[in-house]
Amino acid sequence: LGYKGIQIPTWESAFIDLDKAAESKTYCDELKGKVNSYGLEITELSTHLQGQLVAVHPAYDQMFDGFAPKEVQGNPKARTAWATETVKKAGTASRNLGIDVHATFSGALVWPYFYNWPQRPAGLIEKGFAELAKRWEPILNHFDEQGVDVCYEVHAGEDLHDGTSFEMFYEATNKHKRVKLLYDPSHFILQQLDYLAYIDHYHE
Repeated sequence: LGYKGIQIPTWESAFIDLDKAAESKTYCDELKGKVNSYGLEITELSTHLQGQLVAVHPAYDQMFDGFAPKEVQGNPKARTAWATETVKKAGTASRNLGIDVHATFSGALVWPYFYNWPQRPAGLIEKGFAELAKRWEPILNHFDEQGVDVCYEVHAGEDLHDGTSFEMFYEATNKHKRVKLLYDPSHFILQQLDYLAYIDHYHE
């Protein structure tokens, strides 16, 4: 069909055994070879669903539980711990696959307050981004050890949903060198974002 590569969603075990990929270079070499046999490369692994579960506002607990294994559903603390470790595994697996970029969502602690009614208390958003950065810091440090960038897809429903919110997160992580952007403009028109001006701002 003319594609150069594929992004593998790590929550789909039919495509990849993430535990095995994080532990076995041989398994990763075999997976790469299978994909290469079709004239394709693995461009990155994706943890969009698991990344979402790193940070879930309680209002969305029940809805997002479906993205988690049954053993941690109904237990937000356990679900967050599971998500954190799973995203870290994807960082290790990326290294084993020889990939230096990774695709994910940020999760959302303050998205319910996007529309400022009723009036938000002063400092609420900053506090939310500080907590988001705190949750991602150990993941980012692990990815740094693996030599892999964490590329956040800005998306409606995520705390990182446009350029400004990405910059807030970047600042909250003390400009962590592994914090990067994934460019997916498929939903930008719905958000009234200029997907070409976005490249002008963030091409670097």
